[in-house]
Amino acid sequence: MKRGFILLSFLIVGIAARAQGEYQPKYTWNVELGLPVATSNQPFRDIMQGLVTLNTYQQYSFPFHLNVGLGVKYSYFTVDEFAISQPIFGGLHTGGAFAKVGWDKFYGPSFGIDFGVKMGYAQHFITTEVQPNDEPSFKNRVNFSNVFVEPVFSLILKADERNSYRFNAGYTFYGFPYEPVDIGLESNGAYTPDVLDNSTQYFFVGFGYSFYFGEKVSE
Repeated sequence: MKRGFILLSFLIVGIAARAQGEYQPKYTWNVELGLPVATSNQPFRDIMQGLVTLNTYQQYSFPFHLNVGLGVKYSYFTVDEFAISQPIFGGLHTGGAFAKVGWDKFYGPSFGIDFGVKMGYAQHFITTEVQPNDEPSFKNRVNFSNVFVEPVFSLILKADERNSYRFNAGYTFYGFPYEPVDIGLESNGAYTPDVLDNSTQYFFVGFGYSFYFGEKVSE
């Protein structure tokens, strides 16, 4: 009896949502803020701590739920000073531009999902201050670039006609190998070449905001 009541409640809510119309976004401006966690390349996991990943992009959704977008991204990983014996301060800055292809759908007027893939080009800047024992400190700078791929997924809650909030998760494939000497260490320590050659990747979760410039409601 209790299960039947719960199922009936969900059915009524679903019918009511459909009766209000299914929301279909058109032009959208999005901002996404997340916490990155390194998942691949062992020295990168051991030494670098993710502090922030930030995306902003504009997106257009077609009536058949396909969406395309263009945007820019930034991420920052800092050196974990407790993971190394040599005093080094600073981190890895990454800036990039990307195109997004995805699929979105609203279930009723307020709740929706959006998943897709971002593909782009990133420039990486490692900037650290190294303090060798009994020697003057020096600035260490390493620059490099590569393409990246980032599958993403969002749960969307529409607040009103122009604004919505979202929970985001994704996985970034940067593809470059990371070595401890990149941050200014004197050697790569005990890490073997096959470990150092692994590509750099990270998982992230966070929240976002969307502003809608146009909309369509299908009855």
